Amino acid sequence: MTSTMERESPDTLSRGLGVFSLALGAAQVASPRGLVNLVGMEDTKRNRDLMLALGLRELASGVGILSQRQPAGWLQARVGGDVMDLALLGSALATDGRNRDRKRLGIAIAAVAGVLALDVLAARRATDGRRAGERSGIHVARSVTVLRSPEEVYAFWRDFQNLPRFMRHLESVHVTGDGRSHWRAKAPAGMSVEWDAEMVAERPNELIVWRSLPGSTVPNSGQVRFVEAPGGRGTEVHLELRYAPPGGKLGAVVAKLFGEEPGQQAADDLRRFKQVMETGEVVRSDASIHRHMHPAQPPEEPVSPELAGRTS
Repeated sequence: MTSTMERESPDTLSRGLGVFSLALGAAQVASPRGLVNLVGMEDTKRNRDLMLALGLRELASGVGILSQRQPAGWLQARVGGDVMDLALLGSALATDGRNRDRKRLGIAIAAVAGVLALDVLAARRATDGRRAGERSGIHVARSVTVLRSPEEVYAFWRDFQNLPRFMRHLESVHVTGDGRSHWRAKAPAGMSVEWDAEMVAERPNELIVWRSLPGSTVPNSGQVRFVEAPGGRGTEVHLELRYAPPGGKLGAVVAKLFGEEPGQQAADDLRRFKQVMETGEVVRSDASIHRHMHPAQPPEEPVSPELAGRTS
């Protein structure tokens, strides 16, 4: 029971601080004068403008924390903001001689100090969790040479709806617009997993980079580089994939989905890609040590137009 609570508490605490940021920020933006008077600061235009700026910062932090799966950066920003708030309130306390306002400022300083302690705790846990996730994540890098030009290879891969033609675990990829797409992958026992992804970088005929959106069932990212092979003999395709399987039963399903040897699976996917680009289809062979049907190795020489016509 203790270990379960320790794993869940950082997320619960982070979300609580995100909600607190939104509520405080909304109050500061809606009534900066009211908040200035509440904490005991002098009611001046400078202080009201400062309170408004602090409210906008709180709103941004709240949105960032609640919208990100790993909000460590936003929580760290809250820590910095708390330190600034303490400095501001401390300065006001040192210059204000009225007892009533000093009492209010003292209460405000104590409250901010308490929130600072929670922010430090949440930021530390979120950072540790992110680092643990990075350590447990899987990184795969494989490459293959395709006897087609970089323009042809890039254009085929750039249409993500082509990926299921050679990535065996993918069932479908639907482009939804604005660089985003919806992915559906096959899973054991007739199950499937789905997530949304976005393209984050692109250089025509050279590079494509994509990643899953925050909150996805299967956090993952990938990039593929297209480099003209020496002597004009096709294109070198360099693929990198990263993913972090979740825990529990879902994690077990995802582990089976990506296979016990993700590096071998990526290599098989690239061989299928090579076949599709060079012959128009995946040629399968079972005469090997593989447990399942796998793509046969295509010829290294360019395929003649006549042969390509017969095999497509």
